[in-house]
Amino acid sequence: MYWYKKVVFENYANFNGRARRTEYWYFTLFNIIFTSILKILDSLLFDDIEIIGSIYGLAIFIPGLAVSVRRFHDIGKSGWQLLIAYVLVIAIAGLMIIGSFAGIDDGISEWIIIPAGLILVIAVWLLVMFCTEGDNFTNKYGPNPKADDDEINQIGMKE
Repeated sequence: MYWYKKVVFENYANFNGRARRTEYWYFTLFNIIFTSILKILDSLLFDDIEIIGSIYGLAIFIPGLAVSVRRFHDIGKSGWQLLIAYVLVIAIAGLMIIGSFAGIDDGISEWIIIPAGLILVIAVWLLVMFCTEGDNFTNKYGPNPKADDDEINQIGMKE
């Protein structure tokens, strides 16, 4: 919960610096938990409309994007690479939706397998990037966020 609060309240729209894997993945975990709870609330309170979840999604979009960009910075990559990946996924998904409205919906055809495959490739690439260990040194995006963390030396020690 600490990392979720840190991303949402302390670094709401901070696209500068670096984010550790811990910060990114704990934010993602709590985001999934909160989204699931809100989906349940929406289904109990509203019929087919997800009002609470939609408001939460809009509120969490900027901090989610910011922590993703900082995560890319931690591995020495530009946030623009992330933006390009997102734009590609949105464009491909848009083409798939347009194709389904255009009456090309004759089961699973080649036109949907190729774009879906491209989305899968981009998703796997993003997963690898988000799981990659950050640079152990100061890079052009800032100092190593683990540099002042003595957590590894505290493991197994009695207080």
